Amino acid sequence: MAAPAFLHCLLAIWLLSFAAHAQLTTDFYDDCCPSLEAIVRAGMNKAIRNERRIGASLLRLFFHDCFVQGCDGSVLLDAGGDGEKEAVPNNMSIRGFGVIDAIKASVEAVCPGVVSCADILAITARDGTFLLGGPTWRVPLGRRDSTKASKDLADMNLPPPTANLSTLIGLFDRQGLSPAEMTALSGAHTIGLAQCLNFNGRIYKDANIDPAFAALRRQTCPSSGNDNLAPIDVQTPGAFDAAYYRNLLAKRGLFQSDQALFNGGSEDALVRQYSANPALFRSDFAKAMIKMGNIHPLTGSAGEIRKNCHVVNS
Repeated sequence: MAAPAFLHCLLAIWLLSFAAHAQLTTDFYDDCCPSLEAIVRAGMNKAIRNERRIGASLLRLFFHDCFVQGCDGSVLLDAGGDGEKEAVPNNMSIRGFGVIDAIKASVEAVCPGVVSCADILAITARDGTFLLGGPTWRVPLGRRDSTKASKDLADMNLPPPTANLSTLIGLFDRQGLSPAEMTALSGAHTIGLAQCLNFNGRIYKDANIDPAFAALRRQTCPSSGNDNLAPIDVQTPGAFDAAYYRNLLAKRGLFQSDQALFNGGSEDALVRQYSANPALFRSDFAKAMIKMGNIHPLTGSAGEIRKNCHVVNS
């Protein structure tokens, strides 16, 4: 990028910072950092070649960011024991920070001081989904980074794996997401692994579970719970597909909050539709991800563009 064009781009971003209600746009970095998406995709290709599970981890990281203060990169902050990383739903379970750091460094080398950590996280969530066989979408960009994180809000807003349907609906409604969008976004559990301690109550105590599935999971998960891992989707754990919904029909949802979507309640019909029509699921998932990515972003003069995703600028 020629220096005058880059300086013009920085000036444009500086002027935008004075806008009271700047909007996210898919072309936000077209002039300022046109290679952004290619840099992120290259970083994600490398990360997933090294470990396929990281795609699920980064998708979860984005979800856990957006549900606390909005999609502002606050989940990435080190906050001395009082940050979102230390909240009960996150502690010792969220991961992928090293991938974000590596991609951020690559972006900074080309476009210094321009791209937020929050936007990088949003793009990695999309690319991880796509590289594991899921849909793609154009990510609205222009988020700025928070200068604070909240352990209390993370504990309050993130859905626990033991949640029933009414609790789930309420937590998603708090973020402006409908029950249908909740059901589509829950399909992210078609990839990734879970710690036994988050589902051992289901495999030892629940009645609405396939006995063979419960027995399979009990082989590596004692009733007292531990840190052993199991695939959330028992059919195709490394591929983004609609098997998650077929598992629910067979009473093979791993979390109680998974099976709650198909247990005689309001989402049963949509679970059946997604099970039979993977294309519908893919389309609805992409739309729901775009909407989730628009939860209370910091724009305009709010927040900052962090140089290091772990700490606020000095």
